[in-house]
Amino acid sequence: MATAIIGSDLGDWSLGQVSRTARDLDAMADWLRDIVGLPEIMRFPNAAFFDCGGVRLYLSAAKEGTNSILYFRVGDIAGETERLRAVGVTILSVPHRIHVHPDGREEWMAFFADPDGGSIGLLSVVDPKAGEDA
Repeated sequence: MATAIIGSDLGDWSLGQVSRTARDLDAMADWLRDIVGLPEIMRFPNAAFFDCGGVRLYLSAAKEGTNSILYFRVGDIAGETERLRAVGVTILSVPHRIHVHPDGREEWMAFFADPDGGSIGLLSVVDPKAGEDA
């Protein structure tokens, strides 16, 4: 039996697509495109595809079901949170630090509501020393 080793070299493997369902596919797809700003790749009667920085989001129609939370990596988490708030998106959790790495970089998260009753996360890794003079 093969075992996976965390942190092992995956070679050519990389995340290519994430799947999520929506009760109202068109409303969710329009919102992701028009409000969140994700580039739409293609749309069909029961599916829509978006580019998320090289990883494809596959959105499919479903009457029920639980969804995973999508976490989008952004450069300016405070700015993106304010941009979403300004266009009427409900902010569930303002940007907050969740972890400090041994090298001093900080991980920050924020969460906002989607029109399907779920939540979406924003993730940013910042180096607080990056703006300091040497």
